[in-house]
Amino acid sequence: MKIILLQGSPNKKGSTNILAEEFTKGAENAGHSVERFDITSMNIKPCTGCVACGYEGPCAQKDDNGKIREAILGADMIVFATPLYYYGMSAQLKIVIDRFCAYNSSINRKHMKSALLTVAWNSDDWTFDALESHYQTLVRYLNLQDCGMVLGRGCGSPSMTKHSAYTRMAYALGNSLK
Repeated sequence: MKIILLQGSPNKKGSTNILAEEFTKGAENAGHSVERFDITSMNIKPCTGCVACGYEGPCAQKDDNGKIREAILGADMIVFATPLYYYGMSAQLKIVIDRFCAYNSSINRKHMKSALLTVAWNSDDWTFDALESHYQTLVRYLNLQDCGMVLGRGCGSPSMTKHSAYTRMAYALGNSLK
């Protein structure tokens, strides 16, 4: 299976990155290929709502998002990796998802698999409620098959994350994919 991992954390050595690396190891050990996009280091502009794409054509903006589009349309799975910022995904990841509007129908027809990897300092049981809801809405809207979520509560630093069960959970999720 070809997996696209959209890593939306600006902290390349942070907790989100740790989960993304563990997921990738697990998936690759299970025989899958993972192509990772560190979107915070890419030139991706927000959707302008111009609808020049007609919701299924090329985007009028010429930036690095074209690489992501091509990769997603050639893949079997999308993994969303993000830190929790004020109870939602990072702005960088949200910009990429907003740009899906130029190829929503193509994603929908593919019946792709998906997963969510996320971390937060907060460890309250409600910490990820809004992000989980947003992710589940994307799953429904894009006709994705949810393969799982790793919700890293209490992962406020890379050290905390490395010593948590969430790294093993991310590896296991990647390794369990069929």
